[in-house]
Amino acid sequence: MQESHAVGVDIGGTFTDLVLSEDGRLTIHKLLSTPDNPALAMLAGLEAITPGGLAALRRVSHGSTVATNAILERKGAKTALITTQGFRDVLFIGRQNRPALYALQPQLPPPLIPRRWCYEVPERLDYTGAVLTPLDLTALDVVLDDIAAQGIEAVAVCFLYSYVNPAHEQAVQARILERGLLAAEQIALSSEVLPEFREYERASTVALDAYVRPVMSHYLHTLEESLPRGCSLRMMKSDGGVMSAARARQQAVQTALSGPAAGVIGAFHLAKLAGFDHIITLDIGGTSTDVALCPGVPALRPESEIDGLPLRIRLLDIETIGAGGGSIARLDAGGALRVGPESAGADPGPIIYGRGGQQVTVSDANAVLGRLDAQHFLGGHMMLDVDAARGAIGELAQRMGVNVEVAAAGVLQVANVNIDRALRRVSVARGHDPRDFTLVAFGGAGPLHACAVAERLEIPRVLVPRYPGVLCAFGLLAADVVLDYSRSLLGVMTDETPTRLASLLDGMIRQARADLLNEGIAEADMVFTPLLDMRYQGQAYELTIPLAARRDTIYRVPTDLTSRFHEIHRRTYGHAMPQRAVEVVNLRLQAVGVVEKPILEQEDVGAYGGTPLHDAFLGHKRTVDGQTLALYDRESLPPGATFDGPALVFQYDSTVYLAPGWSAQVDGYRNLVMRDEG
Repeated sequence: MQESHAVGVDIGGTFTDLVLSEDGRLTIHKLLSTPDNPALAMLAGLEAITPGGLAALRRVSHGSTVATNAILERKGAKTALITTQGFRDVLFIGRQNRPALYALQPQLPPPLIPRRWCYEVPERLDYTGAVLTPLDLTALDVVLDDIAAQGIEAVAVCFLYSYVNPAHEQAVQARILERGLLAAEQIALSSEVLPEFREYERASTVALDAYVRPVMSHYLHTLEESLPRGCSLRMMKSDGGVMSAARARQQAVQTALSGPAAGVIGAFHLAKLAGFDHIITLDIGGTSTDVALCPGVPALRPESEIDGLPLRIRLLDIETIGAGGGSIARLDAGGALRVGPESAGADPGPIIYGRGGQQVTVSDANAVLGRLDAQHFLGGHMMLDVDAARGAIGELAQRMGVNVEVAAAGVLQVANVNIDRALRRVSVARGHDPRDFTLVAFGGAGPLHACAVAERLEIPRVLVPRYPGVLCAFGLLAADVVLDYSRSLLGVMTDETPTRLASLLDGMIRQARADLLNEGIAEADMVFTPLLDMRYQGQAYELTIPLAARRDTIYRVPTDLTSRFHEIHRRTYGHAMPQRAVEVVNLRLQAVGVVEKPILEQEDVGAYGGTPLHDAFLGHKRTVDGQTLALYDRESLPPGATFDGPALVFQYDSTVYLAPGWSAQVDGYRNLVMRDEG
């Protein structure tokens, strides 16, 4: 039975989007974000969209930038690092990588934890986990005395080889709790956050986790106090899954790059229903553009950076740039037109919003060119001040020595070039031909730019979902519960390796099953996918190889595993080295709890029968650049309806621009499928 009163909430830089799933029906809502307190807009939206008010809510799935903003703005908790004696400076030494190869004075981001709060204690394990130097509890107490005196709010613990033997890290946690200095959720152990080798990445990741835990915990506490008893709260993770709020308190870093993940999950879910499983997602919001490649499945990568700090968690492979509807256009010192990454945000926002904005943005350029209509924005609930935008772009045009139309078109062209580069990085740079994919355009501004971006990359087809402006919120309802586990092995493949893998996998599955039960997932809805990181001996980085899902069908002999690795290495890099010894590095387990998703019924496209679009057609509009646009109401377009560009399609959450030479058809799921007929 479909779960009623489930809501997905995505808080963006400009708008907060909500989608309610109630007995198979979807209801959407948008309102301006409240940057100073994101929860205010969320709670106001929940109250407005839910029949019966907040008391009727049963499940809320939420995408949050709280952890992201805490890191970017350096507004996390006062955090200390406790590490092995002699390794106090691990966060400062790093990998000695140069962000700009030829910069004489490279600017490196400062660590989140000041050196005065980085502590070391005598202890040492060897690479097998055997104790070389026992943990010195007397020295630890001296460190904890100073931590208490400094008013530290969170502690990250990272000892050498703790991923093999976590006993010393656990002893530190026990001592902190015994002394009553901090709560358990304020103590992050690297053996729990990232039980893998590579000391710097592990230290950086556990430091990030400790830094944002108190901030995330406070935010979640505020939300849970406002939600009714019995309403479950789930948070979006960076890998496209969700987890309970209780788990998010313990794994706050998993949400650090989760902002655009829900959009990819929602886009792939809808596109696959419509028959397209090879897609490129184009999510253009008010502040940024996020693009991702899904070659049959959403693509993951093993690590990333946030503000230059290594973050080693599995996350969706998403490229983000500062190009959104609110991106500011300006002339640089050389007189060249630049767009972004600075954004007008939600307050004051673009000039057309009439909220005090003074700087020209991409949305202003779209409005001046007639692609945003003053009478139809946000379903007619928000009027646009197009005259003010035209005046500001007129001033920019004078400085450029062109007319208003050329200046506005230039702003859009520069923005589209920036987006084009991001799309090439996730497709061409990874060996994929974008012409073999369908572009799924969403976000408030994605459907406005989709045709122009697709033409640049020769992508023949664009799919615009029924509710593109709130697709991230829909994706939260479609996202499964996903938990990840890992164990480092780090050794050459031997005859005993498969047996060891099977034994370790048994324990990991037992833990994952218990954790999914705590997340409210029934055993019948659990799916376990083992993965193995492998590399050639001498290589610095590894490839992730899928294994059989059942223990009794796991590869039984080393040659099965190595053959699979050679095959994937050849496919990835164009060559293999079968004569080279192969190492196993990490055993991973992805545990998925499949959740009920919104019911989307496919309608008969033949029922329309080609009747003229009288109900949907709103007339014509002459634009300043000489185009005559046909105007359509999205809600009144029936399945099977077809029309040609140039045209604008209005709906509550977005506006679709169908360029000249393009045609559009409404499919059975009421997606708009647009094709380049040129």
